[in-house]
Amino acid sequence: MDNLMLNNKIYLEGEIVSELQFSHEMYGEGFYTFNIEVPRLSDAKDTLFVTVSERLISGMDIKIGSQIIVEGQLRSYNKFVDGANRLILTVFARNISICEERSKNPNQIFMDGFICKEPVYRTTPFGREISDMLLAVNRAYNKSDYIPTIAWGRNSRFCKSLKVGDNIKVWGRLQSREYQKKISETEVIKKIAYEVSISKMERVSRDSSDNGDENICFDGFDELEETTIMMNEESTSSTKENLEDKQIS
Repeated sequence: MDNLMLNNKIYLEGEIVSELQFSHEMYGEGFYTFNIEVPRLSDAKDTLFVTVSERLISGMDIKIGSQIIVEGQLRSYNKFVDGANRLILTVFARNISICEERSKNPNQIFMDGFICKEPVYRTTPFGREISDMLLAVNRAYNKSDYIPTIAWGRNSRFCKSLKVGDNIKVWGRLQSREYQKKISETEVIKKIAYEVSISKMERVSRDSSDNGDENICFDGFDELEETTIMMNEESTSSTKENLEDKQIS
C-alpha cells in the first residue's frame, strides 16, 4: 500500500479559478472538484482539474482567487460524454494548504508505471521530435490510472526503444492544452487535453533493485516553442475508449 502511494506523486502551486462543485459521495464522504491555474516558466498557465474530500478542506476558506498548494496523485477515470467514453484526468488531493510563498517549480509530478500502448514517435513541422505514451500506474485495490504522457528530443528518441509492458519512471509536469477538433466540414469545437510532459525518464530493469535502474534520459525544452505545437490526440483515443469505468476514491 505504501509503495503504491509513492509511485504517483504530484505537487502544485496555483490560484483557484472556479467555484467548488459537488462531484460524488463514497462511504458517507463527499468529494468536490475545482480548477486551479498553475503558472509555467513562460507566460503560459495550465488550468488543471482537482478533486478533494470535504473532510480535507473543512474549516478552510477555499474560494476563487485563493493561492494554494495541492499535494496528491494524478488519477484517471472514464466518463460517458456525447455518446462515447472519455478519459478524464484529475489531481486527487491528499493535502491542501495556503501558499504563502511561491517556489521555483510550482508543477511537479513523478510516476512509476508500465507502458500499456506502443509509443508513437513523430516529428512536428518545425522538426521537433515527440513521442506519445500511455502509462498505466498501479493504485490500491487492484486499480490502475491511465495517464497520457509526452516526451521531447532525446527522451522522444529513447521512447522508440520502449515496448508495451516496460516499467518506466518519469518526472515532469502536468499540462493542459487547448485545441480545435473538426466535427464536420463547417463546424470546429474547442477542447482541452491534459498530459504529463516528461523532463526526465528511466527504464526499470525487471531483475534489478532500485539502484539498478537503467537508461536515464533528460532533455529540457523551450516552453515558449512548446506551447505552439499541436499534439495528436488520436494516438491514445482507442485505448481510452476501451478502459473500464472507474470511480474516484
